[in-house]
Amino acid sequence: MTLGERLDAATRHLPAPLVVVDLDALEANAADLVTRAAGTPVRVASKSVRVRGVLERVLATPGFAGVMSYSLREAHWLAQHGVTDVLMGYPTVDTGALDALAADPVAARAVTLMVDDVAQADLAAKAAAAHGTTLRVCLDIDASLGVGVGPLRAHLGVRRSPVHTPADAGLLAEQLAERDGLEVRGLMFYEAQVAGMPDASAAVRAVKRLSVWDLAQRRALVLDAVTQAVGHRLDLVNSGGSGSVQTSVSDPTVTEVTAGSGLFVPTLFDGYRSFEPRPAAFFGLDVVRVPAPGFATAFGGGYIASGPPTASRQPLPVSPAGLALTGREGAGEVQTPLRLRGRADLRVGDRVWFRHAKSGEVMERFRDVHLVRGEAVEATVPTYRGEERCFG
Repeated sequence: MTLGERLDAATRHLPAPLVVVDLDALEANAADLVTRAAGTPVRVASKSVRVRGVLERVLATPGFAGVMSYSLREAHWLAQHGVTDVLMGYPTVDTGALDALAADPVAARAVTLMVDDVAQADLAAKAAAAHGTTLRVCLDIDASLGVGVGPLRAHLGVRRSPVHTPADAGLLAEQLAERDGLEVRGLMFYEAQVAGMPDASAAVRAVKRLSVWDLAQRRALVLDAVTQAVGHRLDLVNSGGSGSVQTSVSDPTVTEVTAGSGLFVPTLFDGYRSFEPRPAAFFGLDVVRVPAPGFATAFGGGYIASGPPTASRQPLPVSPAGLALTGREGAGEVQTPLRLRGRADLRVGDRVWFRHAKSGEVMERFRDVHLVRGEAVEATVPTYRGEERCFG
């Protein structure tokens, strides 16, 4: 039985558009991440899941510990639902959310804020002072790679934190240590040029090797500088992503790695050599008309991923085989035309299955996700949207 036939059998009684997660693939991907982490705890990135029921399943897997959230309101909400260790992946200037966190002693111990600027830290310190509590913070260290000499330099990686050198980190840590109500807990290094880029060419692989070498030197120096500045040992050095788990854990200074997209494996992760991609998340659309020979039109589907507006951000039809988006219309706001190639054949009422380009983003389009095992729906759980939560 093909993938499409199995998903059709499991969801025949359900209307489309709909989204499913293949539990066998999800569990295999989770086990693979734990194996690649080789004993280092794996923190799950919530932005790549956005389904609390799935987060809970993953956290129950031995080897996973904690959540990396993308919004402070989300982090607080997860802490209220029993997650005891939530690391913010990004800074926040949401003063209302900071005040609510500082007013909740349990959540204040569960959530660690991310900072790379004293302006962010001052907002957190003000909230902590208002409630007589302590908020924990983590320094976001720029993990990009700079190559070249003088003005002839190239920046390889994302434009993230302004804190790059050990001196930068030490200075920021000193400034944080001077502020009442803040406790420096750790460091984060996200090497996007390693974790977030497929192994598409020899040049990309060379950049990855050079980045891994650079970070292996720099992490230890940054850790020493920050430890001296704050006067106590840090208990958290976070690094990596789904595409860089092995190289991140090879550095003895790293205490944990983060992974999220490696659970659902969207199309942007198909080109990695470091793991076997097992797609686990799919959305289904129903064919509503056949406008001409060799074409069919499905209802819905315009779920375009964030990032540069290229073809790689469009969803990919995967079942039945032989389908492609049309070049002129692509995935549409209300309807998605499909070109039929080879022996592909679609009739009104048939269901077409797609993969999204990114991992958790598609979950924002649905209220529920159906968890499929084999040919049956094992459970249906709400997405963040289904729990009436929208965190941006």
